[in-house]
Amino acid sequence: MNRRTLLQQLAWSVPALALSKQLQAAAAFVPAPKGPFHASWESLGAYKVPDWFRNAKFGMWAHWGPQCQPEAGDWYARNMYTEGSGQYKKHLEKYGHPSTFGFKDVIHSWKAEMWNPEELVTLYKNAGARYFMAMANHHDNLDLYKSKYQPSWNSTRVGPQKDIIGGWAKAARKNDLPFGVSVHAAHAWRWYESAQGADKQGLFAGVPYDGKLTKADGKGLWWEGLDPQELYAQNHPLSKKSEDPHSIHPQWHWGAGVYPPSTAYCENFYNRTIDLIDSYDPAFIYFDDTALPLWPVSDAGLRIAAHLYNKSIKEKGKLESVVFGKILDEQQRKCMVWDIERGQSNEIEPLPWQTDTCIGSWHYNREIYDKKQYKSAQNVIHILCDVVSKNGNLMLNIPVRGNGTIDEQERSVVEEIGRWMALNSEAIYDTRPWQVFGEGPAMEDAAPLSHQGFNEGKGKPFRAMDIRFTTKGNSVYAIALGWPENNKLTIKSLQSSSHKNISAVTMLGTGQQLAFTRDQEGLHVTLPSQKPVLSYAFALKISG
Repeated sequence: MNRRTLLQQLAWSVPALALSKQLQAAAAFVPAPKGPFHASWESLGAYKVPDWFRNAKFGMWAHWGPQCQPEAGDWYARNMYTEGSGQYKKHLEKYGHPSTFGFKDVIHSWKAEMWNPEELVTLYKNAGARYFMAMANHHDNLDLYKSKYQPSWNSTRVGPQKDIIGGWAKAARKNDLPFGVSVHAAHAWRWYESAQGADKQGLFAGVPYDGKLTKADGKGLWWEGLDPQELYAQNHPLSKKSEDPHSIHPQWHWGAGVYPPSTAYCENFYNRTIDLIDSYDPAFIYFDDTALPLWPVSDAGLRIAAHLYNKSIKEKGKLESVVFGKILDEQQRKCMVWDIERGQSNEIEPLPWQTDTCIGSWHYNREIYDKKQYKSAQNVIHILCDVVSKNGNLMLNIPVRGNGTIDEQERSVVEEIGRWMALNSEAIYDTRPWQVFGEGPAMEDAAPLSHQGFNEGKGKPFRAMDIRFTTKGNSVYAIALGWPENNKLTIKSLQSSSHKNISAVTMLGTGQQLAFTRDQEGLHVTLPSQKPVLSYAFALKISG
């Protein structure tokens, strides 16, 4: 599409009051690097996952932004506008009514005054992370970097007035970790529609929230000169059933009655993301979208993926970049890495994939801390072993407080993960799936995937009879997800009739060679009489 055609479409699709600035942003095209990939699923199907990602297995994520400032959990910037919701009630108590103190004002209160990215990334590397990801924007539409195409509403201009992505990138590279970003802002158009509403009862009944404010409304206020519509993107009619908080989920794919995003909105998102790629050079991008951003109402996501892949080839001589997407069909899984949110596949996948999960709420939630409800290190390690056995990677988020720190409970979990990895990571890094991914009773009660994932924790908990396998070189690694009571472990998948000779069984972490026998029932290993401290998962190296 040439510039003239695009500008004509914009003129038809964007309300007159918003047209001028959106035209300027959409008209400022960034030339794409030439290369073999083009903006089509067929072209992107030639993608091959780079070895660095396949070998890394474990990454960590800072899903951190202004929604962490209230310490009230995920989707705060949407739910604070939903009358009667828990976050609406907390907002009233902490800040006041959303007609006078909206999310733009929450951003203004966010200062990130204790943020030390180098200390946190070093902690994560010591825990065994082999790559690191930071959130570049969320559905709240604030860019957490110096953004050319979101010049007013980015973290260098408002809130902390810091280049958050720049700080994370520098820390990751100092720790020699591949650095990536997560991008969620494509959904702001529909996600923020609750900000167009008003209370239906009580003292503020009928008083509009701040979602329709314009630049002119800011005179004499802290945001004078800023246009709230560049943040909220609500200068459009509501989608069907928008008053129902749950209606957003079937409309996530840009169908089912969603009011179509304007071409200007889509092109602005494209330009913001290309600017992010070219300015910060991420090795990978996670999109919180079905397939790619804005698909199928726009090809912006296809163009972004092609740009990233071609840029990698041009600058590195080969394709080293990764794009993550959710709910992918068979063709789309060839184009990028399939990401499963808070869940795991139930089989060895033919192509590399990733689980993303969190030890608490995606955005920091003080209530989880107060009730001591974080995932344990044991839970995380069990997920990691299960995912890696099935050709996957684990991306783990540690919620960061608004001030830029993590609490002592979270730090304890991270440090314990590091202690386990120091003993057993040989069975994780650089491995590939074995002939079967595992054995044990948990396999018999595995929960199916739902939507983009969400089967985590819905099956039987792992026990000592649950074993997960990986392989590297001439060795097979058997990771038992618990310590058997009699210090005897039987591995049924290694019975004598179906595999070659075994020369040694070694316990990782100690290097101790263990006594074993083998028959038609399996490989019987005599474990040490003193079980290790982190005995909820231990790895045996089976040689021969």
